[in-house]
Amino acid sequence: MRPIVITLLTLITLISTGCTNQTSESASEIILATTTSTEDSGLLDKLIPMFEEEHNINVKTIAVGTGQALAMGEKGEADVLLTHAPEAEEELVESEDVINRKRVMYNDFIIIGPQEDPANIHGETLGDAMEKIYETSSAFTSRGDDSGTHKKELTLWESANRSPFNESWYDETGQGMGSTLQVGVEREAYLLTDRATYLAHKENFDDIVIHVEGDERLFNIYHVMQVNDEKHSHVNGTEAQLFVEFMVSTPVQAVVEEFGIDLYGQSLFIPYTE
Repeated sequence: MRPIVITLLTLITLISTGCTNQTSESASEIILATTTSTEDSGLLDKLIPMFEEEHNINVKTIAVGTGQALAMGEKGEADVLLTHAPEAEEELVESEDVINRKRVMYNDFIIIGPQEDPANIHGETLGDAMEKIYETSSAFTSRGDDSGTHKKELTLWESANRSPFNESWYDETGQGMGSTLQVGVEREAYLLTDRATYLAHKENFDDIVIHVEGDERLFNIYHVMQVNDEKHSHVNGTEAQLFVEFMVSTPVQAVVEEFGIDLYGQSLFIPYTE
């Protein structure tokens, strides 16, 4: 009887050891909540495979508006965030929902619209352009989704002391930047977009041009940060930290600097680490 028991214990040990080795060799996973602009531009398609290969960690990307991405961080529903709304991000830093926040890159917002330019805003200052769009009741399409772009647009209307949100010519899509661009083009409307998404989709609409750019208020900064695993116990803090370090690393910044030049003649994002 005793030899039989020993044999069974040995078999169980071997099976258990085999399972342990298999687990240690399997890739783990982190959840990245990010703005749609980084996905719509194609940049993440370049960077995520680099990270997964370097660290054997799968990245599950959830592309939503920055407001939704930050809300996921606040609830501990993501491990790492990549967003572009500095003031809203700082609120999560202060509440200690996120830690290790680091600057990654920037580009800029622009106001685009039909070549016919019904509000006659081409080349105008930012303030005058917003005023003319309002005064002429020209079609304007907004994301309306609490994204970083939507947050910026709201500050521009506030600066112009205008509130167009109940006007018939003002439309909200509640969708990402790529979808909102398409709706705006179909409506022949003006809209605020980040330059990267505009360039990535430019070939799809010939009649849309840049009317306003260059104002310092249109500066668009992206930060990466990990969700605080001491406040949200189920968050994968260790591997989230690896992603933060990856995004500000020299090789990744080199990719950011070159991304888009071959297709658009200019970088879609500019490296901007601290």
